[in-house]
Amino acid sequence: MAATALLDLAGLPDAELARRIAAGDRAAVRLVTERNNQRLFRAAWSILKNRDEAEDAVQAGYLRAFAAIATFEGRSALSTWLTRIVINEALGRARAEKRRRARLDAGSIVHLDEYREKLMRGSTSAAAPDAALAREQIRALLEQAVAALPDGFRHVFVLREVEGLSVEETAEALSLLPATVKTRHLRARRRLQDALAPDLKAALTGTFPFAGADCAAMTEAVLAAWQPSPC
Repeated sequence: MAATALLDLAGLPDAELARRIAAGDRAAVRLVTERNNQRLFRAAWSILKNRDEAEDAVQAGYLRAFAAIATFEGRSALSTWLTRIVINEALGRARAEKRRRARLDAGSIVHLDEYREKLMRGSTSAAAPDAALAREQIRALLEQAVAALPDGFRHVFVLREVEGLSVEETAEALSLLPATVKTRHLRARRRLQDALAPDLKAALTGTFPFAGADCAAMTEAVLAAWQPSPC
């Protein structure tokens, strides 16, 4: 029954999906989250560089967006609108963490390096064990190199190169001029090319996976926490 409901909703325009979510349609919420979980996770990770924090930011962003879904006017794609909200959520968390660290530093408290977290789990490849191991090693190198990019470059690179957004969509999501997006994207690529062989770029399609159980868990968490606004 649930699968049939999703199929029925799949062809609806964004404005109608938004209207249904505003009316409390859980099937519409499920469809929209499953469509956008990976993009939003990648966007949040590009700012927070921490898997758990990125997941928390995505869930909080969804709940904020769905609470205000009646204000969605369809001027941009629903996915772009959601991306912007999640980016704002992640940026707010990053600023709060920066202030917290500043207070800790002021008190001469040494805190542990938080970049030790393993960013991804598993490989999306079904290749032979040796090939899978090689892919995993390449993926780890790519993720480390992307994580080392300056913030502004990394945000643009993940949305453009990993997630596949257009210049215009990235500019809207990050509140930047398209020319700035193009410049930062180019500079990010040049920095990565200095650290990685050009043929490693093909492995980018498998980085930062957020599918399968992760995607399903995010959708269920959002549905559990979501309280539709009374009509």
